Amino acid sequence: MIETTVSTPWHEFRSVLKRASRRSVTHGGLAFTMAMLLVGVAAVATGNNLLFLILAAMFSTLMFSGLISRLSLAGLELDFVLPEHIAAGRTLAGRVYIRNSKGWLPSFSIHLSGSEESVLTTLYFLVIPGGAVLDETVEVCFRRRGLRSENGFLFSTGFPFGFVERRAQVTLRRDVLVYPCIDPQPGFEDLLAAIRGDLETQARGRGHDFYRIRPYEALESARHVDWKATAKVGAMQVREFAREQERLIEIFLDLNAPPKLEQWFEQAVDACAFLLWRMAERGARLRFATQEFDVSIPEGGDVYAILRYLATVAPGRRKPTISPRDETSCQIVFTAADPGRMAEAGWSQARLVGPESLPQPVRQSEPPAPRLIS
Repeated sequence: MIETTVSTPWHEFRSVLKRASRRSVTHGGLAFTMAMLLVGVAAVATGNNLLFLILAAMFSTLMFSGLISRLSLAGLELDFVLPEHIAAGRTLAGRVYIRNSKGWLPSFSIHLSGSEESVLTTLYFLVIPGGAVLDETVEVCFRRRGLRSENGFLFSTGFPFGFVERRAQVTLRRDVLVYPCIDPQPGFEDLLAAIRGDLETQARGRGHDFYRIRPYEALESARHVDWKATAKVGAMQVREFAREQERLIEIFLDLNAPPKLEQWFEQAVDACAFLLWRMAERGARLRFATQEFDVSIPEGGDVYAILRYLATVAPGRRKPTISPRDETSCQIVFTAADPGRMAEAGWSQARLVGPESLPQPVRQSEPPAPRLIS
């Protein structure tokens, strides 16, 4: 569900909006330059015409290499299509479209990589014919949540001799909303298990899911009597079922967080996203609220409405704390405040998750290896 790709028509190619061409000399280029200097010194010292011819040929080769590499990068246009829903830290499939707008001149040995904000699979195109459009599925992973207004990519080539690597920065101006991480992190699974344990202690009801066998109470209907259990213990026993109406789960994220707890606030946002995603998958009744946002699922929206809010939420100061909607609900509060202040606001029965409750996450990400595309 979260990997559904949104396609775009062919005519929606975005031209290069920003391109800063740079070049760097490779190790092979340094060796070739040193050899050219040695030949030049020898030619001047000896006056040998053959050495001057060799020097001219080497200098022409170097100039020709720079011209061809520049032509290879010229006229390239890029479009990048991402899935509709993107979560931080999760590898997903996108699609890259590269168009060579040069009518007849092909581009050779083109590398394409992502910016520092995302880990994009490095692509290698052996040749891009003139006027052709190539498309390829790539894996991309955004490290942090938030709104990305500019997506940077880097074209590079060392063609034809590898003496100089020329690079061109390409920026696509397009809003990409990255949700918080919805994958488990240290402490998240334990918190989810504790919430499920709280839900197991829900009040008795007359649903369809068996809950337990207990002693008969006065004025109860005889149709729920378990006769086998009654015969076994010698006293009237009845079957008890869980209520059809599940308890409401209320998650409150306190925005009152000082700047020194910014890292904990980011982890709290990830924990909220993880809990909401997992609970929504099992169809639980949810309410998520902050001092400036309040949505119930499924009555007031879906989980994506909450994830969109969490993608850009930021801590604040001196915001009044709201109260729970249902006193019998299962309550989870992420706050950096003292428990007394939250109890005064009505969250006395809530499970409080503070700066010391969650371990510090350890995230490691290595760039993937290049892929060859002929």
